[in-house]
Amino acid sequence: MIIRNTPLRWGAVAQLLHWTIVVLIIVQVTLASLAEDLPPLKKLAMLARHKSVGITILGLAILRLAWRWLNATPALPETLKPYQRVLARGTHALMYLVLFAMPLSGWMMSSARGFAVSWFGFFQLPDLVPKNRALYEALLTTHETLAVVLGVLVTVHAGAALGHHFMLKDNVLRRMLPFTATTQGTER
Repeated sequence: MIIRNTPLRWGAVAQLLHWTIVVLIIVQVTLASLAEDLPPLKKLAMLARHKSVGITILGLAILRLAWRWLNATPALPETLKPYQRVLARGTHALMYLVLFAMPLSGWMMSSARGFAVSWFGFFQLPDLVPKNRALYEALLTTHETLAVVLGVLVTVHAGAALGHHFMLKDNVLRRMLPFTATTQGTER
């Protein structure tokens, strides 16, 4: 297994960051859903975990983007039309933007509500904005909207990867999967 990216394949570090973020996003959705019906004290405890996982995703997204800038990026298949290349790059850029905006909006939302944000109880993060009910309401709407946008982007991203794998039969999906091989002849 290669550590760094190559022009043909994502390396182990990029794969680990990618799949860890995927799992943590699933955890986030689960924690938020479970918190909805809990009594107030249990809800606060569940949301504290939700915030910690969100801060973790923010940190991992920063690392993922830095790693991407410092390494080769596997080329898109040559068979893609120009508009498909624009869509692929645009979708990735939007996903990074939302991966930064979601945890930051949640952090600001907590600050505006007057709730501290800590990272798994190890340390408390500073408030990003002053306590303000109207700002809290706006950030709540923003955070919920970003959750929907992220859901759409993830669905499009996963659908495109599966389409490449099953319909176009190229290496786009395999090159992000650990323990799989990619071949130059099928890179298309």
